[in-house]
Formats: sequence, structure tokens, C-alpha cells
Amino acid sequence: MTSQDQALHIDIPVKLDEVRNVFSIASLSFEGDLPAALFHAGLIVNDIAAWQARSRIVVIFHTNAGHATLHDEAYDRERHISTGNPYRELIEDLMARGVEFELCGATAQAHGWVNSDTLPGIKVNTDAMARTTQLVQEGFVKISES
Repeated sequence: MTSQDQALHIDIPVKLDEVRNVFSIASLSFEGDLPAALFHAGLIVNDIAAWQARSRIVVIFHTNAGHATLHDEAYDRERHISTGNPYRELIEDLMARGVEFELCGATAQAHGWVNSDTLPGIKVNTDAMARTTQLVQEGFVKISES
């Protein structure tokens, strides 16, 4: 076997001029210890940077994943632990790279969370289903992560 046989060959290279994605995250699944949705959001952000594409990426946490948007004290209170939000740095890094994060208002209400419980920069929408519908109607591609 040659070294060329051991190299990955991309059969379908993709390069986009514009990307508009909405990630709908109802529960967290993992790639090792990394939430797959945040890993995938990072991949597309890296692609966008390499392509020098125009973009808007919106990540909506709802249902069983809403706690990922909470600041350390609120996270500890919600999860009955004292470690702080283990996803905070990943979310803050993606926010710094232009990704928008939202929390479903219906999920927040069900848990008794208020805006001040969230990480800085997290926006609360009416509810995840209405917001996802709105963004899809605006031409966003929905990516479901569960």
C-alpha cells in the first residue's frame, strides 16, 4: 500500500459563497465528551472561514438541551452540581466567531429560567418551533441535532 492509498481523497468538494443554517438542538449527543452540535457548528464555521463565505449561523437550544445556555450559577442550580457550565467556553468561542445562540422561551418558562440566568449574548425567542419555522421561511437550512 502506498502513502497515497492511505490519504483521504475528497470525491465531492464543497465550497459555498453563502451559508445560512439554523441548528435545532433538543438534546445533547456527544462526540466523545464534546457535544456533537457544537462540534458540527464549529466545523461549518471553519468551512465558512476557509471559503470566505457570507454567513449567518443560529443555534437554538430547547427541550432537554436548554441548560447549555445557562451561566455557571444557574447551570449548577438547574443540574444540582457545582462545576459550572461545561459548555460555556465552547459557546463563547463560537459566539466570538459570529455564531448566534438562542434559548427557547417555552423551555425557559417550563424551567423557571429568566434572561439573567443565561450566558451573556444568549437571546431568548418566543419558542424554538416558531423561531425555526421563521428562519426556514427566510431561507435558512435547518440542521437538527438531538
